[in-house]
Amino acid sequence: MGLVKTEKFSDSQNQIALFAKAFGHPARVAIIQHLFKINTCVCGDLVEEIGLAQPTISQHLKELKKLGLIQGTIEGTSVCYCIDTENWTAMKTILNGFLDNDLNSNTCC
Repeated sequence: MGLVKTEKFSDSQNQIALFAKAFGHPARVAIIQHLFKINTCVCGDLVEEIGLAQPTISQHLKELKKLGLIQGTIEGTSVCYCIDTENWTAMKTILNGFLDNDLNSNTCC
């Protein structure tokens, strides 16, 4: 598989693709849902809650943090994670704009 040439696409298209990547694995979806459900920072009970190994959970948390959807704070020897509400709201605005493209289109087939 070839490399994605992101420079050929607009900033908006690249951003939408990155956000979609966040939902491209059910573990990341489960992590986000759990963070919303508990409505507080989580510091390690994700392994039990999600049912995956700690390194796997850590990798998914790293991806979500890199995308800006969650934020982490260090408390002692652990990192506590929660939803980054500002970035979450920005993502919703961008994705809603993209998903609403059908509102202005004609039926062609």
